[in-house]
Amino acid sequence: MSKAELLYDAKALLAEGPFWDEDNQQLIWVDIEGKNVHFLDPLGENETHSFDQRVGCAVRSISGDIYAGLDHGFYRYDPESGELHSIYDPEEDKPGNRFNDGKCDPKGRFFAGTMVLEGEDGDAALYCLNGGRTVSTVLTGATVSNGMAWDERKEVFYYIDTPTHEIRRYPYNFEDGTLGEPDVVYTAPDDGGHPDGMTIDEEGKLWVAFFDGGCVRRICPDEQQVLETVEVAATNVTSCCFGGKNMDELFITTGREGRTDEELEQEPHAGGIFKYRPGVSGAKSYRYDDQA
Repeated sequence: MSKAELLYDAKALLAEGPFWDEDNQQLIWVDIEGKNVHFLDPLGENETHSFDQRVGCAVRSISGDIYAGLDHGFYRYDPESGELHSIYDPEEDKPGNRFNDGKCDPKGRFFAGTMVLEGEDGDAALYCLNGGRTVSTVLTGATVSNGMAWDERKEVFYYIDTPTHEIRRYPYNFEDGTLGEPDVVYTAPDDGGHPDGMTIDEEGKLWVAFFDGGCVRRICPDEQQVLETVEVAATNVTSCCFGGKNMDELFITTGREGRTDEELEQEPHAGGIFKYRPGVSGAKSYRYDDQA
């Protein structure tokens, strides 16, 4: 089994949402429960920006601002001035939900989903912040909206609603951002952790983080099988993205929230940021098009 190496011993409560900023050669990541957005350079220098809400996901925009899904909806954040501006909360009537995973499609639309913390299963959704900062509903009926990836060559969108343990594949219209009818390309066994964040490589294979599984798995959606397992020195592996100068490094986020003191003694680097060289390059972290 392959092993990821520790890049930054963040000891985050719930590190998530890695975003590789190519222009600045840095990893943007969030600590959801720590209520922070972080900017990490490859040498291990980390800059922290704190908020008064949990931060489910954050992406860089073309203009350089940060767009994020927080407890109370979509926001724009200026990292230079520290100003935070509310855009829209699509679930103002659902105080038991919060935003979770999110990323941009190759056209610069910002997709972000919610998860149910208190309430009924199936009461979360996936939303899209379009150009012009209008918000549309993409999918409903989710419980823990999570991993997303786009295969541009095949014009498909992959999506994970974690409790289902399924990776679903949707025909994707890149012109208008609409989805077709899905099929299930992989169902994770119950004893291997829960599928969480996800990215895609240049060969169309999926890299999926497994929460409570201690690993990232490379999955072939066409053959519906695991091709490789990358061990991570933390049980709760949350997400991953490609980055580095050649887009051939896999950055992996983890969490330590919910682990007992005894368990943390066994995995002292839980909550850290890890790195792995998979031998293949992968998808960019696309910026939100705030100039559309």
